[in-house]
Amino acid sequence: MNPNLTVTRDFHITRRDHGQKQLRGGAADNVPLGKVPRIARLMALAIHCDELIQGGKFADQSELARFGQVTTARTTQILSLLTLAPDIQEEILFLPRTTQGRDTIKESDVRQIATVLDWRKQRRLWTTLCDERLGTDDGLK
Repeated sequence: MNPNLTVTRDFHITRRDHGQKQLRGGAADNVPLGKVPRIARLMALAIHCDELIQGGKFADQSELARFGQVTTARTTQILSLLTLAPDIQEEILFLPRTTQGRDTIKESDVRQIATVLDWRKQRRLWTTLCDERLGTDDGLK
């Protein structure tokens, strides 16, 4: 072992929920501000769970629910997000990060839209929700 060896590395310490500290490599400006909205995380989870079922890793939603230690009803709620129009799913995945307070778009609001089977109606409802919550003219565009 060489006692004269020096290693230099940039790092940044951020605070997580409840004040926990997290060490991140790189400079502070590489760290995006805010947190990914919960609905975006749930949308990504729904897509991943669907891939696991379609790929044969799990037989059905019930088996997936048992593995994830959640109820079958909760798994069904999460997977219901897959009935949204593909463009709405994409917009949800790329919602802006939440920098202060609570997320502006709630899962319960989106779940109500997912119950509508007509994608044109879903798009109208989504646009209305975005107008109300995000203050945009036409969804996130």
